[in-house]
Amino acid sequence: MLVVRYLALAALVIWLGGMLIVGLVVAPSTFRVLQAADPVTGRVLAGALFGEILGQFHVLAYVCGGLTFICLLVLKFVGPPPRVFVPRVTLVAAMLALEIYAGVPVTREINSLQSQVTGPMSALAATDRRRVRFDRLHQTSTVLMTVNMALGFVLLYWYVREA
Repeated sequence: MLVVRYLALAALVIWLGGMLIVGLVVAPSTFRVLQAADPVTGRVLAGALFGEILGQFHVLAYVCGGLTFICLLVLKFVGPPPRVFVPRVTLVAAMLALEIYAGVPVTREINSLQSQVTGPMSALAATDRRRVRFDRLHQTSTVLMTVNMALGFVLLYWYVREA
């Protein structure tokens, strides 16, 4: 059961660490560097690059979330169950649901809006319905990742507390 517990913890740490790196390092660096290199198309290129990176991260997050969830169930039904099992498995399920929501419908709509615009969204009028919707979706995506990071830290705390 130690192996299963380790796999669950490793998957959680990869997922949580990935969110931190993508959100706090990759996104700002990508936009800063590409916009500085080419003020005209840099923002569009940065958006395309970051969208690709985020899409790849979502797949990794689905795998890590699924693995964490399955490992918790194995621990519950095969080995000694973890303390506070129901809250843990509920948090993992919620995190996975938020990740899927951010990665599928939110990303799909963002991509659809971007395909309707030839330049950066920020070049559109602040009242343009596409820009307003894009900004709202971007904010939603940011909030979803922030909530997932917070929930991930709660789960990590439970693991550390048990050690």
